[in-house]
Amino acid sequence: MGGKASHLPKESLSEYQELTFLTKQEINEAHKKFCQLQTRENGPMERVSMQIIMTLPELKSNPFRERICHVFSTSDRKDGSLSFEDFLDLLSAFSDSATLEIKSHYAFRIFDFDDDGTLDGEDLRKLVNCLTGETDDARLTSEEMRQLIGNILEESDIDKDGTVNLSEFQHVISRSPDFVSSFKIVL
Repeated sequence: MGGKASHLPKESLSEYQELTFLTKQEINEAHKKFCQLQTRENGPMERVSMQIIMTLPELKSNPFRERICHVFSTSDRKDGSLSFEDFLDLLSAFSDSATLEIKSHYAFRIFDFDDDGTLDGEDLRKLVNCLTGETDDARLTSEEMRQLIGNILEESDIDKDGTVNLSEFQHVISRSPDFVSSFKIVL
């Protein structure tokens, strides 16, 4: 793509800067990258498919790449495709400037595999499997998994209802100094 298609109007750039945690330079870089992804998608389109988004080097090795696309996608088809605004939201939430509250909110949504607003035993099992890998040599035994999930719930489930809600998750995250620095994507 060349010329005007790869440049954002100044009004749009200012508006995007007000609505995100990104600088104008980061927004321009994101737009350039999004235009490159559109080209790989057979020309300019409003949305880029999840399969193309997941080829970004910044996401390719992330075990949660599919969930990240689904959480940030506003597609009516629920297909994980991203518009440019969705892409900016993703980059904004993962930027160094995003607040702990924003980062923990999106991390919770990414880990809530069934989108029911809580992290239950099944969500935690999927979370652990994503982090450890699903190969036979990396997989935890049923007993190890049961014990680990029990320990996580013991630490995190303040109201003892068998699940972790957003405020309980944010409480745990607030005690984890490495979370903010590790929850980032930089183009």
